[in-house]
Amino acid sequence: MISKNIANKKQRIKYLMAVVLTIFLGLASRKFAHQLIPFIAENAGDVLWAMMVYFGFRFLFVRKRLFTAILFSFLFSFGIEFSQLYQEDWINQLRGTVVGALILGKGFQMVDLIRYTTGIILAAGLDKVTLTLKQPPNPKN
Repeated sequence: MISKNIANKKQRIKYLMAVVLTIFLGLASRKFAHQLIPFIAENAGDVLWAMMVYFGFRFLFVRKRLFTAILFSFLFSFGIEFSQLYQEDWINQLRGTVVGALILGKGFQMVDLIRYTTGIILAAGLDKVTLTLKQPPNPKN
């Protein structure tokens, strides 16, 4: 039981580091957008945001399967995007702040759903590859 808790803690640290790194990359992609290839500058923020969401759910549900984080990431990301169709003063005031705009977005765009899908798939693929590479081989008895 103790070794399982230590393994879970190590996994959580890994995902927390991934969240922090992804936030850093996302903010950098906005700050240095003028120095990036236009395609990257236009799409990186939303792709990285979705990756951060995925890593956040992996942090919260470290003992669950990859599919759980993928499912929750899609529900959350798409839910936020579709919530942008809702336009009331109180939520638009939230969206008018820097943090509100980063979390809630500003307006519905269908292309964002493609960007979120790309980010979630990239994060899950990266997660799967790193998990596969780090697993010790099964000893044959």
